[in-house]
Amino acid sequence: MAEPSLARLSALFFGFLLLLATYSWIVDKGMVPIPKAAGTEYRYNVQNKPIHMDRINPISIEQPEGPSFLVEDGHLVKWANWVFHVKADHRAGMIISQATVRDSETEKPNSRILIFTNVERAGEPRSVMYKGFPSELFVPYMDPGELWYYKSYLDAGEIGLGPAAMPLVLLNDCPRNAYYIDGVFASPDGKAIVQPNMICLFERYAGDVSWRHSEILIPSADIRESRPKVTLVARMATSVGNYDYTFDWEFQTDGLIRVTVAASGMLMVKGTPYENVDDLGDKQDESGPLISENVTGVVHDHLITFHLDMDIDGPMNNSFDKVHPEKQRVPTGKSPRKSYLKVKKYVAKTEKDAQSRLGNPAGYRIIPGGNAVSLLDHDDPPQIRGAFSNNQIWVTRYNRSEQFAGGVLVYQSHGDDTLQVWSDRDRSIENNDIVLWYTLGFHHIPCQEDYPVMPTVAASFELKPANFFESNPVIGVAPIFEKDLPVCRPFASS
Repeated sequence: MAEPSLARLSALFFGFLLLLATYSWIVDKGMVPIPKAAGTEYRYNVQNKPIHMDRINPISIEQPEGPSFLVEDGHLVKWANWVFHVKADHRAGMIISQATVRDSETEKPNSRILIFTNVERAGEPRSVMYKGFPSELFVPYMDPGELWYYKSYLDAGEIGLGPAAMPLVLLNDCPRNAYYIDGVFASPDGKAIVQPNMICLFERYAGDVSWRHSEILIPSADIRESRPKVTLVARMATSVGNYDYTFDWEFQTDGLIRVTVAASGMLMVKGTPYENVDDLGDKQDESGPLISENVTGVVHDHLITFHLDMDIDGPMNNSFDKVHPEKQRVPTGKSPRKSYLKVKKYVAKTEKDAQSRLGNPAGYRIIPGGNAVSLLDHDDPPQIRGAFSNNQIWVTRYNRSEQFAGGVLVYQSHGDDTLQVWSDRDRSIENNDIVLWYTLGFHHIPCQEDYPVMPTVAASFELKPANFFESNPVIGVAPIFEKDLPVCRPFASS
């Protein structure tokens, strides 16, 4: 077995060398001053710049009775009412598959399943998602100049999110109560590559509330009910060149799945002869703002398309419902009200019907977060390869060969094997085995705070049950009392 460090170099830099070989020539555009290095060191052990803030005391998540989840055979995760499979993947980085949630109100004979050795859980496991993963990561830079026009990357297909994943930093990338899983890949010479601590699993409690209610209208009764929100997170981080991306799959006991992508790392910058915006005059650099002396931060996009094979209660007979809230007028004299909201619903019958930039409800509802879509022309060479970012939502009929939105082979692609092409076939998707594709991302306009290493910026979306359960599935969850936490005591308050 290869040494992890050597194996990682052989796999990771193979893609970079291929890129350099494709785009290598010499152009002399004159001299540009080398940017100043002062204050750009990000490694803590060699920094000499004092931090002007009060120290934050360490925070640790303690579980006196141990974790609530179990990992079997290295990849099968069982937690609360969820069971799913997690694994490392060369191209996608991390894949979540065969996700089922137990519905306590659908108990059938012989449906009681054993989660831990001494704890039974009632209810029938119901299929939610067959497979989910980041299918492609599109990063086009917005400089049409001779030295930059070709800088647009499909990171998953060109490099691979798996080999670019570094071991997670204990206590910093993941909390103290995390469980770690190694990633195993094949190197270009066929040898095994082991990426230690590539994926972490941990239970998260951030002081949020799962649900609550107090009876304020009954003064004689002191009825106050609240439940803490504890979730399970599966996380990986990948360093694709200058950027670092953290991928979270967060599972809630109410059946919701939240997917988050967080970007950090170093900007791809270019040199400039200017040290101050006053020196620019009318010569504003169209590719981006001045973020430090002699440094321009080039504007770019981060667009990540997820493959979500949602098998709600099984692979077949799934459909994509589109719901449109519309304002309705009340006829004069019928009511003191003048208007109201009415919801109109219809089922998308073909793939083109299901193309949308907005989230729409189904058996599971997709809830978009803050987002962005590509603004490039559809016939622009980078956008032809990244045509999957033309829409925020796509739905296609399942095809085993259609997993990666940029196509199987993305190097020098002409866009003839992308999600856009598959969707244009306009196949029937009503009552079929269908795949949901969702693109999240953001337009990145650099600023001074992004240099030399940018603070983390995140985007997310949610997969939320909609009429999946008969009622609130966590209404019967027990509250937590102080006696349940013998290690910790509430901090004294005034």
